[in-house]
Amino acid sequence: MLTPLLPGVPLLLGLVGLILKPGDGGPRKAAAFLGIAGAALALLIAIVLVVVVDAPVQVGMEWVRFGDLTVSLSFSLGPAALYVALAVCVVALCVQIYSVGYLHDDPRYAPYAAQVALFTGAMLLVVSANDLVLLLVGWEVMGACSYLLIGHDRRLPEAPAAAVKAFVVTRVGDVGFLLGIVWLAVDARTFRIDGLLADPGVHTAAMLLILAGVAGKSAQFPLHTWLPDAMAGPTPISALIHAATMVAAGVFVVFRLFPLFAASQVTLAVLGVMASVTLLLGALAATAQDDLKRVLAWSTVSQLGYMTGALAVGSPAAALFHLLTHAAFKALLFLAAGAIIHAVGTNFMSRMGGLRTHMPVTFVAFVVGLGALAGVPPLAGFWTKENVLVAAAHATEGGGPAPAWVGWMVWVAGLLGVAITAWYATRLLLRTFFGHVRSRTEEWFVGFDDARYEVPPGPAHDPPGVMRWPLIVLAVPAVLLGFAAFLPGFRSALELESPHLGVSIVAPLLLLVVGAGSSWWLWHTAPGVDPAQALGRLRPLFAAGFHLDQVQDLLVVRPVRALAGAVRLLDEKVVDAAVEGTGTTTTRLGDVLAGAHRAALPRAAVAVLGGALLLGVLAAIVGVAG
Repeated sequence: MLTPLLPGVPLLLGLVGLILKPGDGGPRKAAAFLGIAGAALALLIAIVLVVVVDAPVQVGMEWVRFGDLTVSLSFSLGPAALYVALAVCVVALCVQIYSVGYLHDDPRYAPYAAQVALFTGAMLLVVSANDLVLLLVGWEVMGACSYLLIGHDRRLPEAPAAAVKAFVVTRVGDVGFLLGIVWLAVDARTFRIDGLLADPGVHTAAMLLILAGVAGKSAQFPLHTWLPDAMAGPTPISALIHAATMVAAGVFVVFRLFPLFAASQVTLAVLGVMASVTLLLGALAATAQDDLKRVLAWSTVSQLGYMTGALAVGSPAAALFHLLTHAAFKALLFLAAGAIIHAVGTNFMSRMGGLRTHMPVTFVAFVVGLGALAGVPPLAGFWTKENVLVAAAHATEGGGPAPAWVGWMVWVAGLLGVAITAWYATRLLLRTFFGHVRSRTEEWFVGFDDARYEVPPGPAHDPPGVMRWPLIVLAVPAVLLGFAAFLPGFRSALELESPHLGVSIVAPLLLLVVGAGSSWWLWHTAPGVDPAQALGRLRPLFAAGFHLDQVQDLLVVRPVRALAGAVRLLDEKVVDAAVEGTGTTTTRLGDVLAGAHRAALPRAAVAVLGGALLLGVLAAIVGVAG
């Protein structure tokens, strides 16, 4: 009976929180209590289920029937899904606690906390649903919450546009997701996921449609462009979206439905190409960013490419393992970035420097988070990337669900990604925490979060306890979670292979050293100069994300607007004109006849006699002709 409560508790408390009026005092305290209580209770339920559940638990009841198709309130939680739920709850609880300090002066904190709770509950619904329609409900609630939370700060001109962009781009993918779900259900005569997986067949078209929704939610090429712009939202929301909800949802759905994906080599091939492009595109774009949060955002795009790449080569366990560790170290990085922004009043690394002596706790958090991101042993990211790369290397031999060339593509992209990730992670660390200590009296460049905070007086310092403790908590799994691969129970839950510590790790470690070392060398040889200047003419291209926004505007937005304008013109000038013309003609004819009816009696009598005479003459002529 605890299974439905896992998503139900945060959803219910989030709905209660929406009733609270924005403001300080009582409403703020009540909102904080409801938000933290929802995440804490969900975490407690997840922990209990992890301890007691050793096989999938299913509960449910019929909800509504459409002919012979039944939609059910059905939940299913196996050990693997429970680990994901546990990660979601930990990150959500840290975000709720952190937000109390981060948004301490926000008059709209109450709806914010309620929306975070709804966001958390919706992700847990996706994780626990055993019915495609129920999963779709959680999927769409997340979309609505992301729109509200990204656009939360109405003082920032970027926020509304970023919220609309995230909503529209993900909706494009969701159209395919909905059609794919309907296709599967109609073909299999059931919406239940366990029913679909009981006899998986080849549903290439349906799975490609579902893959479109995954690409939108999990920011895969070409529907990834919304994610960097989503940095207009408050930094804790960036942590939640990038670490435990939204982008993780698409990866988990592929994991959940993997037998259906594995039955179609075409679908896995498309996923492999998409993953490889996403991995390298995100990594290269991260090398040229000046905005601290956008570096982390593009790194999320790249890391999602590792996850979908693992799925494409037939290793859902490696994908889920990397999802879990990524949730820890990416939430840690974003919350640590929020601490810096809170302290110095800017997002831009060009306005930072020398912060390690003033913010030692934040510095350690960044070292741990960036080390895990880059795959530095023995941090968590090292073990999970190693699993992904080994799975891709095995796929190059053929014999798996995906073609061998997909394995080669993912493996090469993954290796290149190791070097590039190490390069931009080192650059971020050096530019933010080392080098010139800038004066707090310098003119600060306005960034995404700058409108929320004024530069505090005095030197920068670590955040207060309510913001510092979540960093310490998240640093623990960022360091240790990778060692879970050595636990037999964890490996069996994820169906994960034992860690490979042979020659397969030599190439990634060498590339790691090359990437980090070259970035440090550029910094050391030209102190104070951004290592990204070495990119030369490629830097603007990378910084603009390869101008894919402009490409989409040229190839999609403008043609659609032109088509809409043509349809509007056709509607106004042809359809409306025909309808209005008919009415106008009838009205004018009626006016003429009305005028004739109003003629004086002598004139009317003459007209009648004249008409009768004319008719008689015509009849005579016709008779003679006959």
